[in-house]
Amino acid sequence: MQAPPSPVLAGKKALVVGVANEHSIATGCARAFRELGADLAITYLNEKARPHVAPHAEALGAEILAPLDVSVPGQLEAVFEEISRRWGRLDILVHSIAFAPKEDLQGGLLNCSAEGFAKAMDVSCHSFVRMAKLAAPLMRQGGSMFAMSYYGAARVVPNYNVMGPVKAALEASCRYLAHELGPQGIRVHAISPGPLKTRAASGLKDFELLLAEAAERAPLGELADIMDVGFACAYLATPYARRVTGGTIYVDGGANIVA
Repeated sequence: MQAPPSPVLAGKKALVVGVANEHSIATGCARAFRELGADLAITYLNEKARPHVAPHAEALGAEILAPLDVSVPGQLEAVFEEISRRWGRLDILVHSIAFAPKEDLQGGLLNCSAEGFAKAMDVSCHSFVRMAKLAAPLMRQGGSMFAMSYYGAARVVPNYNVMGPVKAALEASCRYLAHELGPQGIRVHAISPGPLKTRAASGLKDFELLLAEAAERAPLGELADIMDVGFACAYLATPYARRVTGGTIYVDGGANIVA
């Protein structure tokens, strides 16, 4: 193994999907990658979201800023066409998006409609599979893919409802993609942060109580923040983690180990 460059991700090309504002997990990932030398492509959901994302992309020197709503046909393909045109390759992919209709999320799993379940699964899980398919041909020298999960995929978390089964499917997808893409030198990770105050989390009922309970349970005595998640992903994208793939990595102060 040759000594990695300094900074360790210098010259690497990273696509980060899911930046919504300064509190987003994806923002922490983008900052960590950039601090370690990577070049960035960042997406924003729509024109309403752009003013909240563009300043962060500019501050981080993102070379590509593109719209991406994975439920709009053609937008995902357009992002990867732009990456292919501008960079010709990709080394890192971060999928940090999730969605369920509010009435289906807050009404309990029994009351989740088929349409709501399908929407949640498509945006929160299958879109990662679609991204992986488009990213893999650009990762000719190997690469790293990340999808954001949560403890509710493995254990019942009150009020997490339909997102529990959806995140469980996402974690399983990471394992199967790691198996399929491993021969190409592509590593796939499910990242499971503890509860964080993000816009996505605001839709969960009694979320403040969930935060307090997780902090009390964590052996380290405090919750992770977006930079903790970002640097965990950055490490996994380096050659130092070249034999790590397919698992669910918890970044939660150890809360997941406590009953």
